[in-house]
Amino acid sequence: MEASKAKRSGGPAVHGALDLPAVTVESYNLEIKDGDAFIGDHVSGRAFRAQLDEARRAIAKHGKDPLGDEPSIALSKKTLDKMVTEGDPKAASIIIGTISEFGENLAHVVRRFRRRKDWRKVTAIVVGGGLRQSRVGELIIGRAAMILQSEGEPVDLMPIAQHPDKAGLIGAVQLAPRWMFEGFDSILAVDVGGSNIRCGLVTLNRKKAADLSEAKVHHLELWRHANDDPSRDEAVDRMIAMLKSLIKLAEREKQKLAPVIGIGCPGVITPEGRIERGGQNLPGNWEAGRFNLPEIVQAAIPTIGEHPPYVIMHNDAVIQGLSQAPFLRDAKHWGVLTMGTGLGNAAFTTKEANGEKD
Repeated sequence: MEASKAKRSGGPAVHGALDLPAVTVESYNLEIKDGDAFIGDHVSGRAFRAQLDEARRAIAKHGKDPLGDEPSIALSKKTLDKMVTEGDPKAASIIIGTISEFGENLAHVVRRFRRRKDWRKVTAIVVGGGLRQSRVGELIIGRAAMILQSEGEPVDLMPIAQHPDKAGLIGAVQLAPRWMFEGFDSILAVDVGGSNIRCGLVTLNRKKAADLSEAKVHHLELWRHANDDPSRDEAVDRMIAMLKSLIKLAEREKQKLAPVIGIGCPGVITPEGRIERGGQNLPGNWEAGRFNLPEIVQAAIPTIGEHPPYVIMHNDAVIQGLSQAPFLRDAKHWGVLTMGTGLGNAAFTTKEANGEKD
């Protein structure tokens, strides 16, 4: 979504807002085509394994495949990491060669994004998503960074600081003005993905850092819905049950839970809380005109403590990027790319400190 085509609002009740406390969202969920395919298809986790399969088939034509008989899609990130660092040198060389080629794909994607007006001034890009949470992913990012540097591209490419499973939850603390957290210890956050739903109890640690840079996931509940093939309503019910479980955990641990629930979801998020497009990988139809996830959550959890919860939803890549906001205060224009089921993306402009809506 381009900023010029989206509604800007500083009000705290607007879902998918471009005007946030610490940053302005210049664009997100851009769908850039490369020929007949979307450019993000070149740098997904599935694309990496397809590229690795191609390299393995070329080797297997003339002898034994050092990686064995198991297809690449069945090899976990942990297994691939171990093959690179501890495995047979021939197996490692195939993976490293694929990393090098895939790094070129990522560099190409960065070049294409930086041709756009809303990305042209970006000087730092953090890379998150499922593929990043491995040594293989970090090497892909490093390879792309070196290619761009050798070409004189004025952009710094780096892995996202937080673990990707947690970044999509921690970033939710940057959705609301900080005055909403005064007197509270933690908030609830949700990260809805194409394969998993994560719900987390995020401690604010405001005494350690007023900018919320010390926010941490205190407890994480994960459901891999891709294994269960649920309907949309079943998925939402499971998510709400996970949130209620976390509320009980906060009560047992005597954590003062802020009446805030931040939700990250793929796609373009309307100010009313609907998913306009981009939710095709979620279970069931999340783009239906009458489906409003924040309203459903609000009805299922009418109060947290003594207050009705402020349920706010935004694009999942935006929220993952927001987890990095406190660490990029010196970068005026920066962006995030998330390599997972698809390619999430967002571009930000950092606000002056005195312009933050506290």
